[in-house]
Amino acid sequence: MEVSSGQKRRLPAALVLLLCTGWCSAFYLPGLAPVSFCEEGKEKDNCKSQIPLFVNRLDSFKSLLPYEYDAFDFCTDIDEKHPLENLGQVLFGDRIASSPYKFTFNKSESCKVVCQKEYDPKTNIDRLEFIKKGMELNYQHHWIVDNMPVTWCYVVSDDLKYCILGFPVGCLVTSDGRVKDACIINSEFNKKDTFYLFNHVDIIITYHSGKDENWDGARLVAARLEPRSYKQNDDEPKCEGPPMEIPRVLTSKLKVTYSYSVLFQESKAIKWASRWDYILESVPHADIQWLSITNSLVIVLFLSGMVAMIMFRKLHKDIAQHNQIDSSKDAQEECGWKAVHGDIFRPPYKGMLLAIFLGQGTQISIMIFITLFLACLGFLSPANRGALMTCAVVLWVLLGTPAGYVSARMYKTFGGERWKSNVLLTALLCPGIIFADFFIMNVILWAKGSSAAIPFGTLVAILAMWFGISVPLTFLGAYFGFKERAIEHPVRTNQIPRQIPTQSFFTKPFPGIIMGGILPFGCIFIQLFFILNSIWSHQMYYMFGFLFLVFIILLITCSEATILLCYFHLCAEDYHWWWRSFLTSGFTAVYLFIYAIHYFFSKLQITGTASTILYFGYTMIMVLIFFLFTGTIGFFACYWFVRKIYSVVKVD
Repeated sequence: MEVSSGQKRRLPAALVLLLCTGWCSAFYLPGLAPVSFCEEGKEKDNCKSQIPLFVNRLDSFKSLLPYEYDAFDFCTDIDEKHPLENLGQVLFGDRIASSPYKFTFNKSESCKVVCQKEYDPKTNIDRLEFIKKGMELNYQHHWIVDNMPVTWCYVVSDDLKYCILGFPVGCLVTSDGRVKDACIINSEFNKKDTFYLFNHVDIIITYHSGKDENWDGARLVAARLEPRSYKQNDDEPKCEGPPMEIPRVLTSKLKVTYSYSVLFQESKAIKWASRWDYILESVPHADIQWLSITNSLVIVLFLSGMVAMIMFRKLHKDIAQHNQIDSSKDAQEECGWKAVHGDIFRPPYKGMLLAIFLGQGTQISIMIFITLFLACLGFLSPANRGALMTCAVVLWVLLGTPAGYVSARMYKTFGGERWKSNVLLTALLCPGIIFADFFIMNVILWAKGSSAAIPFGTLVAILAMWFGISVPLTFLGAYFGFKERAIEHPVRTNQIPRQIPTQSFFTKPFPGIIMGGILPFGCIFIQLFFILNSIWSHQMYYMFGFLFLVFIILLITCSEATILLCYFHLCAEDYHWWWRSFLTSGFTAVYLFIYAIHYFFSKLQITGTASTILYFGYTMIMVLIFFLFTGTIGFFACYWFVRKIYSVVKVD
């Protein structure tokens, strides 16, 4: 799937057929329509000459504490403006603002001074110390031109060019002479215990002209830069010479000059619709992902087919033999899963909690499905910042009705009578745990002054959406759920519970639950690596087609693994399947947590107690959501299976 198709959208043919419109026309998502630029003096209503550059929050691979651009003592816009941000951008810590870097289309500039900063060890040394801390932790700028990230592209090996979405504030050479991070790009960065500040950028803006097409002006298709470090002459900056050195301990006044050069280039090969391609093609391990995902899908599909074939052939034989039994003597000698027909639908222990989990899991499952489906259609592409998270949150709020209905209907089926407690806990328990975790993480971000801290007004808005929309919808769904009759089971439940025989090690609950999560996790762990990279390593994720396919495979795998293990336990005459079916597939979340721990220690360079707490705090939210999702899928698959096999068995 290409983001280029997400830039200039065309309705898919299949969707057109479903809508029966009989026509196909190009359309643009809000905020993603192309903008045309003209040279100064040739402006029109649909063509402007000024190109603003926006700055976003700065982040680091070594810290989970992003900071606003204004937190650092860089050049700021006199009339600073903040574009309206959606909920997803706020939750992810985006803080976009206008900058003093302003360009005129097709007007190149050389060594233009933006501002000068002066630091005195007696007065404002704290501002410089914060910048030095940012360089030590390798904080990255994130600039935006025409809704495109300004990228820094450099050659890695064998003329392979790698582009990253941002560039570093500076770099450090340690006291023992070790060159860290971006200092490797320049041999002049060699002085021990010294910081090197990138105070100059060479920007190249590439555009595609519309002279041969049906639109005016030109459209920007790429924005690249090269960070430089120059110790500028105060009287006449020339953007050349020795690098801008900042000693570990400042003993005298220091003046820093920020400047830039900009060059415009025309490209006939790159069009606006494919302008994201050069960024996506340089995403690390993209080629490996194609091969690995395809291999995983083939293996999972093969195993799923084998499991289904073996299980249903065995079941068909069992049912046929059982239904041929006529004498009561033979019926009394029945064994295996057929022997527990009088106990199979006995209500589970803690049925209310299970019903609550099922309601929340249904809400999450529908939310994930719709979100991934919309992402596959291109509505939630990386170009539309924050759209993915905004869509997920809004869908979760609006899907309170299915949660309430499923929870109430299942609780009534279990024979529960405390319907008020069921409704309240369905609406408040799991969301409350997630909000409490989220609030604690937010307090840490507030204390550190990070831009990722959610503003108080946004927290109030989230609470208003929860209690003003989601909770009433949950009550509405529960009302209809309790009005419905309890689900009728195909066999009656005996008054006296049947004694469960002594179980072998592999048919005991815990070993079966542990084994149940292995296969579902096996089909997602490769994709999980790229998802974690996009979250914690600030890499762009765009392969939603593959993700949706893995999502479908995960549903099939969770269902079949749970059904298979449930069948084995029933054959061992253990009829306690309600909770076991939920926990068998839900245990995949435990493997996810173990993998997240491995990822933290082996792939990340995060330092600091606050960042570590934030990582595991947010990971626990993901684990809980994944637990509810996979557990619900496994439960309903097993529920369907149990009802199906006992509905075709003749029981007197």
